[in-house]
Amino acid sequence: MIFESHAHYDDKQFDPDREELLSSMEEHGIGTVINVGSDFASCKRTLELTEQYAFVYGALGIHPSDIADLNEEAYEWLQGNACLPKVAAIGEIGLDYYWEKDPEVQSRQRYWFCRQMELARELSLPVIIHSRDAAEDTMKIMKGIHAEQIPGVIHCFSYSPEIAREYVKMGYYIGIGGVVTFKNSKKLKETAASIPLERILLETDCPYLAPEPNRGKRNSSLNLPYVAKEIAALRGISEEEVIEATRGNALRLFTKVDT
Repeated sequence: MIFESHAHYDDKQFDPDREELLSSMEEHGIGTVINVGSDFASCKRTLELTEQYAFVYGALGIHPSDIADLNEEAYEWLQGNACLPKVAAIGEIGLDYYWEKDPEVQSRQRYWFCRQMELARELSLPVIIHSRDAAEDTMKIMKGIHAEQIPGVIHCFSYSPEIAREYVKMGYYIGIGGVVTFKNSKKLKETAASIPLERILLETDCPYLAPEPNRGKRNSSLNLPYVAKEIAALRGISEEEVIEATRGNALRLFTKVDT
């Protein structure tokens, strides 16, 4: 069964058929889903999904583009709810300089990234990290707070194989999704082929980033076999080996998931 390590089924794009889609996961070979919060509304919806579906676990955190949501009261809410049994991670958190160019806002992103990393350390939870156009600052922060002591995954990895290997040395996993199937994703293909298989997680980031042959359409976990197939081809192994290995990897990282 495939382990989906990063989905957003709380997104309004799933409003028309969410129940039907999620109810079909098992028959399509999807065994576990981590639904990932990005703002406070999505964190609350994520908790609801974990209550509705036995195979759905949650991650609570505030995306760097949504840090306007964050203050001490909100942080305390995260702190309290992250202790719930089916909250498996803190995320998604991190830095995004693609959308945000204002130095003051970037500074606030760095502050709340550090605070949420420390929350994960405090609660002994792994982290799901978003980093876009912020490779240098992300690595600097992580080394500065000794992130090797906080397990986690670099979600939707978009940097070079060399940077991926640096994260792997820190004990981090690399999240690989539909982008690896795109013809122009040379760096990600190199990363998927060269880093240890025991450091790769399968993810969709759905409803975004659907793989070929469904690129441009709404994504879902049902597309993960395309991702596994591409990684398998790049590594010269079977799709089944990729699925089995990445599930094992995810279970080692997300220790609150009940197998």
